[in-house]
Amino acid sequence: MPATVSSPSPAVRCADASPAEPGPASAITGSDDLAALAAELGIETDDLAQVCPADARELSKVLFARLRAADEGTAEYSYVRGTLIELNMALVKFAAGRFGHRAEPTEDIVQVGTIGLIRAIDRFDPSYQVEFSTFALPTITGEIKRFFRDTGWMVHVPRRLQELRLTLAKTTDALEQSLDRAPTSAELAEHLDLTEAEVNEGLTASRAQTARSLDAPAGPDDPAETSPSLADRLAVDEPAFDTLLDLQTLKPLIADLPERDRRILSLRFGAELTQAEIGRELGLSQMHISRLLNRTLTDLRTALLAEH
Repeated sequence: MPATVSSPSPAVRCADASPAEPGPASAITGSDDLAALAAELGIETDDLAQVCPADARELSKVLFARLRAADEGTAEYSYVRGTLIELNMALVKFAAGRFGHRAEPTEDIVQVGTIGLIRAIDRFDPSYQVEFSTFALPTITGEIKRFFRDTGWMVHVPRRLQELRLTLAKTTDALEQSLDRAPTSAELAEHLDLTEAEVNEGLTASRAQTARSLDAPAGPDDPAETSPSLADRLAVDEPAFDTLLDLQTLKPLIADLPERDRRILSLRFGAELTQAEIGRELGLSQMHISRLLNRTLTDLRTALLAEH
C-alpha cells in the first residue's frame, strides 16, 4: 500500500476545535445541507477551495460514505460528487505544479488533472482504508502525463516510439550511474534486448518532442548577434520562385481570354514564333498581331498587379 502523500496547505487555518462526531447519515442535496454537515464537524465551508487539507480530508470521508450510499443519477449523488470535486481541487493544483516547467498553459494542465480527480472520485471506496489523497494523486498525475505523452509532441510520433523513448531515458540514467559515462547505442541495445537500429529510432523520436525556432542561432551556445540562424543556413534562394508564383496567378487570367488571344500567346511564348510567323499562321498582318499582343499583355499585367 502506498505511503500517504500530503498535499500543500492553502493559507488558511483549520478549525481549532476538535471536530464533532457527525450525526446520522442524511441526504445532502444543497449548500444548506452541506453547511449543516460541516458545522457538525466544526468546519467552515464558506469557500470549499479554501478549506484546509485536514478539514477537507475529514469532510471528504463523510461525503464519500454518503456518495456510495446514494443512487447514481439522483440529485443527492450529483451534488455530493460535485462537492467532492470542488473540495479536492487542491490535489489537482498540487499535481499540476509539478509540471510548471512545461510550455503548456497551467489552465490546460489543471483541466486535464481535474479529469483524473473525477475518475479517482468515481473509483474510490472508503473501505480501501487509505487516504483519498494517496489514492487520487497517482490517477491525477497519470492523466496529466498521458496528456503530455499524447499531445506534447511537435510532430506525430507512434505510441510505440513514445514508450520506447521513456524506456531509453530510464535505462540511460541507470547505465550512466553504473558506467560513469553516457552509454553507447550498442550498450543500450544489449541491455534492453533490442537491435541498435531500434535504439537509434527511439533516440531520433525523442527529438520530435521539442522544436527549435528557425530564427534561433545555428549552434546551441552561439550568441544570437554573431551566429547565423538556422533559417540563414538552411534557406536557399530560388530565383524561379517568383516566376512560378506569377505563372500560377496568370493561369486563371489567361483562361478568361478570348480563344484568338490565347492562341497568339501560345504561338508567341510557347512555340516561340515571331509576330510575322504568327500573322501568316492566323492570316493577319504582323502589325495587327503586334497590336493584339500588346493589348493582351497590358491587360494581363494590370490584372496581375491587382492580384498582388
